[in-house]
Amino acid sequence: MQFETYSFSSRRSNVVAMNGLVATSQPLAAQAGLDVLKAGGNAIDAAIATVATLCVVEPCSTGIGGDAFALIWHAAEGKLYGLNASGPAPQKLTAAFVRAQGHNVMPTLGPLSVTVPGSLRGWQLALDKFGSRGLDTLLARPIQYAREGFPVSQRIARAWAQSVAKMSVHTDSRRVWLPGDSAPSPATRFRNPEFAQTLAAIATHGYDAFYQGDIARQIVQCVQEAGGVLTEDDLTAYQAEWVEPINTTYKGFTFHEIPPNGQGITALLALNLAGQFDLPALRYGTADYYHVLMEAVKLAFADAHAYVADPRHARVPLTQMLDDAYTQQRRAQIVMERAMPPTAGKPSPRGDTVYLTVADGDGNMVSWIQSLYMGFGSGLTAGKTGVQLQNRGANFSLEPGHPNEVAPGKRPFHTIIPGFITKDNQAWSSFGVMGGFMQPQGHLQVGLNLVGFGMDPQTALDAPRFNWIQDMEFALETAVPDTIRADLSKRGHHLRPKTTATHYGGGQVIVRNPGSGALIGGSEPRSDGTAVGW
Repeated sequence: MQFETYSFSSRRSNVVAMNGLVATSQPLAAQAGLDVLKAGGNAIDAAIATVATLCVVEPCSTGIGGDAFALIWHAAEGKLYGLNASGPAPQKLTAAFVRAQGHNVMPTLGPLSVTVPGSLRGWQLALDKFGSRGLDTLLARPIQYAREGFPVSQRIARAWAQSVAKMSVHTDSRRVWLPGDSAPSPATRFRNPEFAQTLAAIATHGYDAFYQGDIARQIVQCVQEAGGVLTEDDLTAYQAEWVEPINTTYKGFTFHEIPPNGQGITALLALNLAGQFDLPALRYGTADYYHVLMEAVKLAFADAHAYVADPRHARVPLTQMLDDAYTQQRRAQIVMERAMPPTAGKPSPRGDTVYLTVADGDGNMVSWIQSLYMGFGSGLTAGKTGVQLQNRGANFSLEPGHPNEVAPGKRPFHTIIPGFITKDNQAWSSFGVMGGFMQPQGHLQVGLNLVGFGMDPQTALDAPRFNWIQDMEFALETAVPDTIRADLSKRGHHLRPKTTATHYGGGQVIVRNPGSGALIGGSEPRSDGTAVGW
């Protein structure tokens, strides 16, 4: 494998290892996963140990009160598995009920935004099928960090501070997450003994200790006292599920995503459109290059927002949207001279998040993403469990008849998506870029950096990014030259000022060298994370 040389601002090198590698957004979590690999666990075991530790050390982004998705390459079978561990709306949450509370759009905070937490059932499904270690082993490190404390890392402290106002509203949230009525500063030792007790109960009694019994009662009581409708029956009934990944190809590489209710199809739609252009001829980093990708992203999001929903409750035209004829139809709407407003197409009627990636020496690879959605989710913390509850319901629609209109037992349009790339039907890269609606944009940009321009994993992550905000509005990282910004503005793109604070995602990448089997890992330079191997 030969990577081309590009020079961007980061001074990080790739991490290269043979026996196993973990890359994620917080070093303590990465090391927790690596310790499992070194003790003989496999990639799936290490992934759960890593994400469980992230629930402790990066609580603003993830927790067991949130959802998860995964793409798991099982080397013995040579097969990629998709895992959907996203929870549905409570059975009593109807669009009429939400409108009756005075809402025209779904609230982003509070009890009506809370959906059933799915992540733990995802851990269960993955470990029952592929795991070799028990919860008592895999949860030992996060329990220790929750009970004894851990030093808060720099950028996580910054994100934590941004949620002070919403956490201050709720007594339990303020007590648990704002000691002394403020967010912990960098390097402060933070303890969460209540969450340690919750994790210990799960390690001892299994996953049902969360979905039934005292913990479940506290979750329900928290939501109902705040005005929500979640019940213990909603928690008891929930199960995660295996799903068939969706994919498209680009220059001999196959990109895989989770199907709806996730937004992974957005990345595939954008990649299909970008593939209609000779990107190497446009040259990396030119105004033409950015223009094509930005237009592709806008069109892909227009389709995703029009059609992506829970396929158990709505028809999602996946095959038609990924069809070559539809790609050609949408490509005709991209012109090089000017930016165009994003509009949804008409497919034929025929038939704040954490990401981690793990690979082991036996060829297994895991792409795992788990989130509360916005920082600390809904702002609610369940009693004395130390569990913060997600606000995934915020992504439902209240538009009557929309495929994603909120309904009982329906899963919302979901932003978190793991990515995976295969070549010649073999695992090549496990990767992801967290960050709300930045995620499919990150998959497109980082993925093309890897396979289209031969960048190594760290360089692919270091490269400057754009972020589509809405309509014609984009943000570009400051590393993009002013001459390129001026050219794009002349074409009609509305660019945010450089000084506007914008999130460009947080990614992790592992590539397996098909020749030597060596694992090559890169970690997001915009976050506290790291890649570690042995």
